[in-house]
Amino acid sequence: MRKFLTAGLVWLLGSLALAQAQSAQYQAGVDYVELPSAAPTQEPDKVEVAELFWYGCGHCFNFEPIIREWKETLPEHAYFRPVPAFFGGSWDTHGQLFYTLESMGKLEETHAAIFQAIHNQGERLADVNAMVRLLKQYGVDEAEFRETWNSPGVKLKMNQAKRLARAYRATGVPTLIVNGKYRIEASMAGSFENMLKIADYLVEQERP
Repeated sequence: MRKFLTAGLVWLLGSLALAQAQSAQYQAGVDYVELPSAAPTQEPDKVEVAELFWYGCGHCFNFEPIIREWKETLPEHAYFRPVPAFFGGSWDTHGQLFYTLESMGKLEETHAAIFQAIHNQGERLADVNAMVRLLKQYGVDEAEFRETWNSPGVKLKMNQAKRLARAYRATGVPTLIVNGKYRIEASMAGSFENMLKIADYLVEQERP
């Protein structure tokens, strides 16, 4: 009996030590930023991991295949949400492109292709005509695209994304926001891989 109790105590102490080590692994202000007030999320009963990005950003282009693979490993209580950054000029144009395709249900097959076109093929995609030329090969109907581009629904999503970026207090991309509460930047994390490790840690801390 005494041996059983001793083994149980050792296990308990070991578990507590592991939990303390994990909680000390990443720290607010050192590895990530805790926001002063939480930004809204899409699914309050789950943990949201949002990525603030821009199609024209080279770092976002390099991050895209990494995060595409990583998001498939998220637990059931979490989900991934891309959010285009609206910082003016081509940022806004590309953000409108994102929400137009999302509204059309064509984002899944075109998201990576847009990154490739900009960074590997030299396409600027600075206007609707250039976008239409690229998107035709992915089955995007030109008339529907042009109509959706100026739709109230797309404008609403754009305004919501602008408010989110302000709530995130983000000044660059790519940036991860966990559950509207924590901002993870590459400059603090040190690498894309470490950004995702910190995100994994915070997702578990925020488990409902």
